[in-house]
Amino acid sequence: MVDLSLVLWAAIPPLLLLTYYYCRVPFAPPLLKLLMFFIIGAISGLLALRLESDFEIVANSFVDWQQIKRWLPGTALRQLVEIGPIEEGCKLAAVIVPTYYLRHKYRLLHSSVFLFTIAVSLGFTAEENWIYLFHGTASVFERTIGTPVHAMFSAPWGYALGTYISSKNRLNRDKKFIFMAWLNSVICHALVNVLSIAWGYSLPLRFLSYGLFPFLLWMFWRLEQLLRKVQGKPVITLISDRTPQRRNWQRSLVLFALVLGGNAIFGLFLLVRKISPLSPSKLFDTYILWFIFSRFLLNLFFGVLAWGIYRYLRHSARRRYF
Repeated sequence: MVDLSLVLWAAIPPLLLLTYYYCRVPFAPPLLKLLMFFIIGAISGLLALRLESDFEIVANSFVDWQQIKRWLPGTALRQLVEIGPIEEGCKLAAVIVPTYYLRHKYRLLHSSVFLFTIAVSLGFTAEENWIYLFHGTASVFERTIGTPVHAMFSAPWGYALGTYISSKNRLNRDKKFIFMAWLNSVICHALVNVLSIAWGYSLPLRFLSYGLFPFLLWMFWRLEQLLRKVQGKPVITLISDRTPQRRNWQRSLVLFALVLGGNAIFGLFLLVRKISPLSPSKLFDTYILWFIFSRFLLNLFFGVLAWGIYRYLRHSARRRYF
C-alpha cells in the first residue's frame, strides 16, 4: 500500500515551486494544463526508470557494467551514456508530445512552452522524490533542497524548444539549437550527478564535491536568466567592462562569488545533515550550540561576501549603461 505521507512529501515541494513560477510569468497557461504536464512528467520519470533498468541489463550482457560503476571514470561514463540521455530524453518527449497536440489548437507563447518544461521537470522530480523516500535512500530535507535541480537541467532545451514552437518562421538552425541545448542539459546532468557522489571516493577525488553547489548555483542563475528572456525582460549583466583586462577581472569575481556562495549553501546543508539525527535535548548542549552557531556564522559570512560581490558587479554594470 502506498504511504500517503511519502507521496505528499514527494509532491508538495515541486508543486509549490511550480506555483511560484506560474505566478511569476504573465500570460501563463491555465494552471490545469500545467498540472497535466506535471503528471506527464511524473509518468516520464517512471518510464526513465524502466529504460535505465533495461539499459543496464543489456549493458551487462556485453561488459561488467556493475564493476565499471564502482570507479569514478566508469560512473562518469554511466552518467553520460545512460542516466543523462535517458532522463533528459524522457522529459523532452514528455514536453514535445502534448505540446504538438496543443499547438494545433492554440498559439503557444515562448513562456508557455518554457513553463511546460518546468512543469514536466518538477513532475519528474516528484516521482524521483517518491522513489528515494520510499527506499529510504535520502531524507525529506535532501530531496526538498534538490527540488529545482531537474528544472535547471532542462531549462536550455526548454528555452530552445519554446523559441522554435513560438516562431512564425521555423528554420533548420532552430532544430539544431534544440539538439545542442539538449546535449548541454545531458552534460550538465551527468556532471552534477558525478560531483554529488564524489564525496564517497578517496582523496583527492573527494574534493570534487566542493564544486557541486557552485555549479548548481550557476545553473540556477542560468534558469533565471532564461526565464527573464521568455518574459521579454533584459538579462542581468554582471560582466560590463570593455577592456579585456577588466572583463577577465570581473569573470574572476563571478567565479569567486559562485565558489563562496555555493559552498556557503553546501556548508549549511552539511550542518543540517549533521544535527538532524540528534535528539532535541542534545541540541541545547553547550558544545552543540556553539558548533551550530559558529558554523552558521562562518557560512553566513561567505554567503554575504558572495552577495556583496554580486551587488558590486550589478552596480558597475548599471553605472556603465545608465
